[in-house]
Amino acid sequence: MGRPVVYFEIGCKDRAAGAAFYSALFEWTADASGESSTFTTNAGRGIDGHLASLGHEPHTYTMFYVEVDDLDATLARAAELGGATLVGPVAIRDGTFAWLRDPEGNTIGVIEPAAS
Repeated sequence: MGRPVVYFEIGCKDRAAGAAFYSALFEWTADASGESSTFTTNAGRGIDGHLASLGHEPHTYTMFYVEVDDLDATLARAAELGGATLVGPVAIRDGTFAWLRDPEGNTIGVIEPAAS
């Protein structure tokens, strides 16, 4: 029986700036303790995932996707906070996704689900 993904880790050089970026972008709560900050997303939902073989660089990467209500607004807000859009938006069966880069250079995915 499989186990759900319930935790994520993002590496950065400036923890305070990273916590500020993600807290502002996704309304997460950051709790600094020792050498790490714990994010509380208040999402109340689990996540699914998949294995992809792109056939081009990057061949290996770590990614997680954050569900958003308005993809364009999220990408604009990321840019205001020092991030950048790397891929997309791209329409897929389940909605529209994009990859963005945070100010430290980490890549994450954001997805706006298809309308029901």
